[in-house]
Amino acid sequence: MRMVAQQLRARDITDARVLDAMTRVPREEFVPPDQRQWAHDDRPLPIGYRQTISQPYIVAFMTQALGLTPEAKVLEVGTGSGYQAAVLAELADTVYSIEIVPELAELARETLSRLGYDNVRLRQGDGYAGWPEAAPFDAIIVTAAPDHVPPPLLDQLAVGGRMIIPVGDERQTLTILTRTDNGITETTSLPVLFVPMTGRAEH
Repeated sequence: MRMVAQQLRARDITDARVLDAMTRVPREEFVPPDQRQWAHDDRPLPIGYRQTISQPYIVAFMTQALGLTPEAKVLEVGTGSGYQAAVLAELADTVYSIEIVPELAELARETLSRLGYDNVRLRQGDGYAGWPEAAPFDAIIVTAAPDHVPPPLLDQLAVGGRMIIPVGDERQTLTILTRTDNGITETTSLPVLFVPMTGRAEH
C-alpha cells in the first residue's frame, strides 16, 4: 500500500484500475528470496540470468500507457519473473507472454500458476516474431530494449491498439505506437534503461 501511495499515486499514475492492480499483485513473490527485503523499493532488482524485474513505477507507467480494457488481449515480450504479466492479467482478458531464457520462463510459469493467474499464456522462445497465431493484439508491451521496433510486432497490433517499447542502445526511450486506420502514429516519453533484447533483435 505504501509503495502504491508514495511511488505511483503521488506521481503521475492516475488510472484507478492500474493502481488497484499494483496493490493486488504481490511483488515480493516475483523476486528471488535474497531480494525480498527490497521488493517494494522503487528500483529494478536482479532476478538472475542477467535479467531484472522493473521498478514498480515503470511497470505502472507502461501499463497505464496501454489503456487496457477488461476485454483486451495483450502480448508481452519479455516475461522475466512474471510480475508485469501478473499486473496485465489483473486488467485484461488474456495475456500472451514470451520469455527467451528457459529457466526464467519456467520460474514465471510456476509463480503465475501458484498465484492463480490462469489467464496468462506463456511461451519460451524469441519474442521478436511475436505470437502470430494469436494476433491481432489490442496491446503489446516489450520489456527489453531492441535498437529498433521489430516489424513483426507492429504487424500484430490491432487497429486502435497500442504498443509500448523501450528503443535504443545505451540511451533508450519509451516509445508508444498506435495503429490507426491510416497507419502507425508514434510518440516518445520517458528515458529508461532496460536490459537489451536478445535473440534475433541483436542481429
